[in-house]
Amino acid sequence: MSQTLRILEKLISFDTVSQNSNLELVAYINDFLIGLGFAVTHIPDESGEKAGLYATLGPAEKAGIMLSAHTDVVPVKGQNWTRDPFRMTQDGARVFGRGTTDMKGYVASVMALADRAAGQELKEPLKIAFSYDEEIGCVGIKHMLDKLEPSIGLPRACFVGEPTEMQVAVGHKGKAALRAVCRGQAGHSALAPKFTNALHLASEFVQELQKLQRDFALNGARDSAYAIPYSTIHVGKLSGGTALNMVPDQAELVFEYRHLVADRPEDIEARIETVADKVASKHQAIFPEAEIEVEKYNDYPGLDVSEGAEIAQLALRLAQTNNVTKVAFGTEAGYFDGLGIPTVVCGPGSMEGQGHKPDEFITLDQLAACDAMMDRVLDELTA
Repeated sequence: MSQTLRILEKLISFDTVSQNSNLELVAYINDFLIGLGFAVTHIPDESGEKAGLYATLGPAEKAGIMLSAHTDVVPVKGQNWTRDPFRMTQDGARVFGRGTTDMKGYVASVMALADRAAGQELKEPLKIAFSYDEEIGCVGIKHMLDKLEPSIGLPRACFVGEPTEMQVAVGHKGKAALRAVCRGQAGHSALAPKFTNALHLASEFVQELQKLQRDFALNGARDSAYAIPYSTIHVGKLSGGTALNMVPDQAELVFEYRHLVADRPEDIEARIETVADKVASKHQAIFPEAEIEVEKYNDYPGLDVSEGAEIAQLALRLAQTNNVTKVAFGTEAGYFDGLGIPTVVCGPGSMEGQGHKPDEFITLDQLAACDAMMDRVLDELTA
């Protein structure tokens, strides 16, 4: 595991909080893999400040196995860290630093595997996918997907290494982020009843969203593998108004839904549009231009793999575990699954225990378990 730790120390030293560039880290990985003989495809974003990469080593005519991770991390600002978040430190069986669990520990393990694979005769290729801007809604992988097949080809199996404590996760919910702009009338607050208050529209819309949430809880699809076994709607931000003595003519709320695969996004969005129209129509007798305009500005798909699927059984064997689970957080796995690539999620560390927290750490036994799985991936590719 010493190689994994050396690489992890280097990875942590790059401040790849999503608002920052990750180009220095990607250059380090690029040089590392090219030096081992990998064919690497560098994929910059439109700004030129971010990049992901695909890499492959081994016979190009075979499908092979792909290991996938993201390179960005969540912010440390406002968190009470007791040590430098961008310098790896070890205390007993714990290794500290931003990204140790989510998910540079896995990236380091993949790169250490790449080093070992370079000295082997591979019967199938080892493929690697490292993305950017996952932490802000799986944004980067969307721009990388169309380059996957032309650059390294579609693999027969994909493991996304988000932290699952090395259990095999066969599912997670999909998510959509939406913005609703509520339009009313401006006016003096002394005459407020004469005008359509945009904040009133917004608050009524929130109440209708709460009713939808209750309906999902009572009547929607259910999956007991999740802590919250139904699709959810959550309002995260509401804003509007300029001054107390002015009736606001515009208000905005930002909300999301997280859905089971069984609940189709288009059906959920149709219900949201229906209640938005319902609220607006109540006010149009006074102000015909009253409206609630709903816009979806980001989404990612869910994942739902049968426990008996070949990919799940392969992952159980390689991870040497009997435990299949589903995770509350989203991953990039749904995108690969959507391309027809059999995909599951399995990686070291605990998202609930360490992910996104101050003094983030990963335990040495979790890294060792991940490295051991990587050895079995190598055995699979050389058999």
